[in-house]
Amino acid sequence: MPIEVKIPAVGESISSGVVSVWHKKSGDFVNAGEPLFTLETDKVSTEITAEKAGVLDALVPEGQEVKIGEVVATIDDSQEAPAVEQKAKPEEKKAPEAEKKAAVAAVADRGPASTLPAAVPLSPAVRRIVEEEHLEPEKIAGTGKDGRLTKGDVLAVAEKKPAGEAVSLPPRAAEDRQSADGRVARKRMSPLRRKIAAQLVMSHQTTATLTTFNECDMSAVQELRSKSQEEFTKKHGVKLGLMSFFIKAAVEALKAVPVVNGRIEEEDFIQNNFYDIGVAVGTERGLIVPVIRDADKKSFAELERE
Repeated sequence: MPIEVKIPAVGESISSGVVSVWHKKSGDFVNAGEPLFTLETDKVSTEITAEKAGVLDALVPEGQEVKIGEVVATIDDSQEAPAVEQKAKPEEKKAPEAEKKAAVAAVADRGPASTLPAAVPLSPAVRRIVEEEHLEPEKIAGTGKDGRLTKGDVLAVAEKKPAGEAVSLPPRAAEDRQSADGRVARKRMSPLRRKIAAQLVMSHQTTATLTTFNECDMSAVQELRSKSQEEFTKKHGVKLGLMSFFIKAAVEALKAVPVVNGRIEEEDFIQNNFYDIGVAVGTERGLIVPVIRDADKKSFAELERE
């Protein structure tokens, strides 16, 4: 009779989690103690291992939220491990020296023996770096146990990758959804990120907030304005102020740190792929915040006119 694989209790206050990655797929033979999948909760990420050896049948997909005690897979322990391929017979003739050299050269051309196949599972931390840095894990040599990728492996490759390098990646998981025009991407947050978001909102609502001020050297901007002011005014009919520089700087900052250009809706993180900048303006009737739409596509003159 198949053995049920249930989500174990991993903490007193934890009632659910997410199957973030399967380390084995349905039909694979697993040994007792071998990692089956990674369970990610709002507090910890842990690998769930097989209690007995047998053939695995996964019942839930990656990214699905599951309750404590829920059955997520079964293991058929009536089946035995597949037979190991037998070695060549001793009486088999030895290959000529030339053939040996050719075989060695062919193996060398394949690259490091520890290079991972495309289907090798990644830990949550490694997967996050791979996705953020747009890396191809199957082309990275793993130094971990059984050739698995470690955080250090992918960080080393990410540091060596040229800036702006485009990499062709397979489609993202079903929970990542993009609008038809590509301006917005919606991604389901992990339990940990949801917990962090809830705690930060509570902290903001229940504690005193603090505003920090940072100084920067604006001498280059001031010099540019003084040199170009007359010509700029004649050409465009508006003065070159400081606000257009601030808006352009904000756009570049959002491009450098895209996660800031987003918001949370229920359990999803909404990533904005456009740059609408609100500019606070004090008036006699109070503070108003006009929004400059698609600020990244507008010139300094267009920003000053708005």
